Amino acid sequence: MTTTAISAPTLRDGDVVLRALSEQDVDSCYEQCIDPQSVRWTQVPIPYTREMARDYCGAVAAQKWADGSEWIFAVEADGAYAGNIALVNQGHSLAELAYGAHPAARGTGVMERAVRLLLEWGFTEKSLTTVVWKAPKGNWASRKLAWRLGFTFDGVLRHSYAHRGVLGDAWIGTLLADEPRAPSTRWLEPTTIQTETVHLRALREADVPRIVEACSDERTQHWLGQMPAPYTETDAREWLELNTEGEATGKKITWAIADPASDLLLGVINVFDISSDDGEIGYWAHPDARGRGVMRAAMRLTTQYAFSELGLGRVRAFAALGNAASRHVIASTGYTETGIERLGTKLRTGLADMALYDVLAEEWAAAASAPASDLR
Repeated sequence: MTTTAISAPTLRDGDVVLRALSEQDVDSCYEQCIDPQSVRWTQVPIPYTREMARDYCGAVAAQKWADGSEWIFAVEADGAYAGNIALVNQGHSLAELAYGAHPAARGTGVMERAVRLLLEWGFTEKSLTTVVWKAPKGNWASRKLAWRLGFTFDGVLRHSYAHRGVLGDAWIGTLLADEPRAPSTRWLEPTTIQTETVHLRALREADVPRIVEACSDERTQHWLGQMPAPYTETDAREWLELNTEGEATGKKITWAIADPASDLLLGVINVFDISSDDGEIGYWAHPDARGRGVMRAAMRLTTQYAFSELGLGRVRAFAALGNAASRHVIASTGYTETGIERLGTKLRTGLADMALYDVLAEEWAAAASAPASDLR
């Protein structure tokens, strides 16, 4: 008695094709598996050899199709190998999504189209009701792709991801068969805003030394007493991760305030605690930026963005009662002082009273105090 081999069907979305892995994919699969990003974020063995790639593209994939444990596809775009994707069968109409892109395919949108094909096939042909997405914490490219596909972000599984002999945290999300294949939340990304005075842009790894300098400054440390002391590069990188998390959940958006000529970081400004109609602006300046009008210009640009792009009805800002410089920035931008919260903020020396400010969308629209050159 002979058993008929079960192989992957061919699925198409224009020039993106899902098909069975084969001998023709070995070299490209090998290139993908030794790429630094694959090594960093996946379980690919180290060292990885061409023989391993040959075995995976042949016997391993065929066996998993035959026993129904995993439905593995090669991704092809414009006739070239672009990666591989799979649904790992967990039983009970449940599967886990897995995918990896060849370096040449990253950032092209190919994997999103490929995974959409795979999900539709899994939900219809395999009668799946739930697909789970998991990734090691910090793999923002994977998380953003899952977000685009409609996966909810369901949280962090602590010390649940074994990677190179170390247990790390993992992200997890789910997509149900009857849910839209589109984002259900906002992912905020800082757009570049340029004026003659300041340049607002996304933060970068190269900004870390300047962040450390600014956040180690005695004046900054005094007024922002919740900051770590001493402030290290590790603190700066953890803070960058928190910013990205806020943007991924639609609760925060952060800009570097940069010099228009040199692009050197002069400070940071963000909108945080964003709800459907409300948000708060926070900021700090590098010592190099003080006395140059930089923060006031950034404050105007950010407030305008909060109303015109985020659709907020009110923006709030707070400052310690004794922080005359910060209060001047807020008031001169057009905010109204609404009260004082006793012992509402933490300084390095202890709790202190905090001045409260806000501005409403209709007030901002009617104000004549914002020069057009700063709002373009």
